[in-house]
Amino acid sequence: DPNAQVNWGFVELSYMDDSLYANISYVDFVGIVLGMMLIEKDGSTQTTAGLVADAVTKICDDLAKQKETDKRDWASLCIANADGKPVRVLSPGNKHDLDPKLFDTYWDTYVNEVWNRYTAQDLTINTQTSAGRVKCRVSGDQLLCEGSDRGFAKPTGKDIWGCNSGPFAISEGDTPVHAAVVPRICAAFVRSTLLLDGGNDQPSLGQSSYYSVSPTNHYSRIVHSYEVDGRGYAFPYDDVNPDGNENASGVVSSDNVQSLTVYVGAPPPTRGQDD
Repeated sequence: DPNAQVNWGFVELSYMDDSLYANISYVDFVGIVLGMMLIEKDGSTQTTAGLVADAVTKICDDLAKQKETDKRDWASLCIANADGKPVRVLSPGNKHDLDPKLFDTYWDTYVNEVWNRYTAQDLTINTQTSAGRVKCRVSGDQLLCEGSDRGFAKPTGKDIWGCNSGPFAISEGDTPVHAAVVPRICAAFVRSTLLLDGGNDQPSLGQSSYYSVSPTNHYSRIVHSYEVDGRGYAFPYDDVNPDGNENASGVVSSDNVQSLTVYVGAPPPTRGQDD
């Protein structure tokens, strides 16, 4: 496919009932540098700055360094054009679909350690819904949560990368509690916070704790490190945040929109700089 050598990307958005929601997504891959600015009718703004210039090359350089550190082929996530210049970085989930053996045992030890810890103590999930906080505990090799209609088996690497298969697949008819618990548990796996001090309360730890131990999703870690403001989806549930002002996903939204501008190749200008 000749398009495989084209540098491109996309912004996700939805507009319904006069409300706009938009975000920059690196869930599938990193490509062209994009940013966006939403301006509301009262003049207030929301911005997601996106990646720094030449981010793909920088990310690929760091993935090569990570390969040197843990001997896992993170560098294979990078796709180059005919001239050898990186044009795209695939997410581990997409790479897994192409080469399931690449990271097939990557998460196994971590998952077993999580199961051992929460056999002996509760994992509390703040659903951030009317269901409030629910307690979970491993029993019979499944993680069981109060108010959930079914338990969670141990996730595989594929399940953790994608957050939508195995125990993280949400089915029609699942209880609201189960549907709220899934993203919060998967986000905790992806960010490797379940074994940290305070990791028994999810989501409570902030961005400074994410990706701080291995194994972790080094793709997400490195992508966030090259985001100008640290925001933008690097995995499906990057919108799971502790209560407060953190917003790792970089979603902008409003029901009073004047305009949404997408910037290609550079972050949005400072408001007033380019009015």
